[in-house]
Amino acid sequence: MKIFAEWLQAAEKSEPNDPTAMSLATVDHDGMPNCRMVLMRRFDDRGIVFFTNFESQKGTEILGQGKSAACFHWKSLRKSVRFRGLTERVTDEEADDYFFSRPRGSRIGAWASKQSRPLESRFALEKEVAKYAAKFGTGEIPRPDYWSGFRIKPLSIEFWSDGKFRLHDRRRFDRGTLEADWSETRLYP
Repeated sequence: MKIFAEWLQAAEKSEPNDPTAMSLATVDHDGMPNCRMVLMRRFDDRGIVFFTNFESQKGTEILGQGKSAACFHWKSLRKSVRFRGLTERVTDEEADDYFFSRPRGSRIGAWASKQSRPLESRFALEKEVAKYAAKFGTGEIPRPDYWSGFRIKPLSIEFWSDGKFRLHDRRRFDRGTLEADWSETRLYP
């Protein structure tokens, strides 16, 4: 995670938009993969954290399978980092802390959006936003029970750096369990 922190710090200086953007891969109950972009909001030695609606497609898939993968690609640095691991809910305290740091409109949006479900029209979404804006008025907006975060606790982290003639540098760190020590392997490009 120390290497990741250093690379992310460099990306924060060079990426024009969202250096914390990552592709998130999950698997549904039929074994079909899904991939989408999300924003990593926190990280520490335990892993990387993102927040979402648990009733969304990604939420139900992670709750059902308990694992996911993520990939950061920083084009300006010509580097990427891949995480694969077990995925668990963050604590209510972590979810509350992040939720209450979000802009008011984003908190209302968490209530108004039935994420990943069919939407009959943009007007229907705007109506839901207006309904919850009126409901909460100028008061506090609580975190919905279905809105929280996930932490990917990596079992594998791969660092990729672009190289001349496509002779890239790849270093993968693996551990068999979350308690095990990391081993490092260099990979052919």
